[in-house]
Amino acid sequence: MTCFVHLGTSQSQSCGFGALAIIFLCSCIYMIRHKQQHCFLIFHSRHASSDSSLKADLEVGNVYFGVPIFTNAELEEATNHFDSARELGDGGFGIVYYGKLRDGREVAVKRLFEHNYRRVKQFMTEVEILTRLHHKNLVSLYGCTSRHSRELLLVYEYIPNGTVADHLQGERAKQDPLPWRTRISIAVETATALAYLHASDIIHRDVKTNNILLDNNFCVKVADFGLSRLFPNNVSHVSTAPQGTPGYVDPEYHQCYQLTEKSDVYSFGVVLVELISSMPAVDISRDRQEINLANLATSKIRNHEFRKLIDPNLGFESDPEINRMIMAVAELAFRCLQQDKDMRPSMETVLEELKAISSGTHEPDKSKDVSYDNSAGRSKNPPPSPECDNVGLLKNMKSPTSPVSVIQKWGSSSSSSAHSG
Repeated sequence: MTCFVHLGTSQSQSCGFGALAIIFLCSCIYMIRHKQQHCFLIFHSRHASSDSSLKADLEVGNVYFGVPIFTNAELEEATNHFDSARELGDGGFGIVYYGKLRDGREVAVKRLFEHNYRRVKQFMTEVEILTRLHHKNLVSLYGCTSRHSRELLLVYEYIPNGTVADHLQGERAKQDPLPWRTRISIAVETATALAYLHASDIIHRDVKTNNILLDNNFCVKVADFGLSRLFPNNVSHVSTAPQGTPGYVDPEYHQCYQLTEKSDVYSFGVVLVELISSMPAVDISRDRQEINLANLATSKIRNHEFRKLIDPNLGFESDPEINRMIMAVAELAFRCLQQDKDMRPSMETVLEELKAISSGTHEPDKSKDVSYDNSAGRSKNPPPSPECDNVGLLKNMKSPTSPVSVIQKWGSSSSSSAHSG
């Protein structure tokens, strides 16, 4: 006996509507995913066309931008699985570890914190810049991992003697303070590296004593090009959100979002003040108006207390030659720290003046002389120069200086460096 089950009209309609709903839902999911994929492709193509470093995948075999590609396994082995005991330092973008390759070379391995579009871009920028530039005062890049690998790792030559910051304010400073002759040599070599970068149409954008490495002979190696910009030809500036380290950032760049070579000049001016004072660029233990070293330096000039700015261990009071050089470097630093970028010298001019100061051929410009002593009860205010009285300008103006707080909003997230794109 055959049994037939009769479905009522209402049940048949319910099944029909359910099937249609499922088909409609599947169609919506397909359309949404298709649209997302389409939008991603447009986003990727726009960024690829706007950023020359992303135009093409230049990985060929085991070489990227002309340097070897290491595997993650090789670098894990070299750093003993990124042992914390091997940390050399850290910054806003990653941690640097000491390592030893299988061929015996000692290396510094930078391990970037994140693996996203911005980090890949910074990774590629640093690789591209360091492979196209070769200078004795720039750190050398030995290789990197693939930009498609699970971690972004950069492999540099190992510079054993720490950073200038270590020798000015860290543990090394307590053990064996840098003599003045070494400091003026550091200033000359750093200026040499920056002038070379500018001549190559590159702005470093994060010049600071923590990015100036020293070898065992105290020769300079400028490092960390993750924030650097390749400067287009025939333009006066690049409009970009401020990036860099608080205390070193050009205040005009911070306010107007216009990056120029003079932004590096401002940062280098802060480095020069550090070299003559041994003080950090930012110190929240100082008086509120003097947390920023650039502000502290200009304040001491206005109040004729320049002597208080100088590290007493440098021989400023006892050695006339050191006195002459420190005064000249200070005057140059203050010109670099002008609020108006057009009032700052070029890096090439800075280099030439530092060489002259170091060799003893520098002739001080009396119209820009730095007054540092009020013990005689009188101030030395030079007559204003018709072209530009730099020191006079610094004495009288109180424009905003470089940002001093990592909490300060820059229109982007902040850390030890500002991470704007």
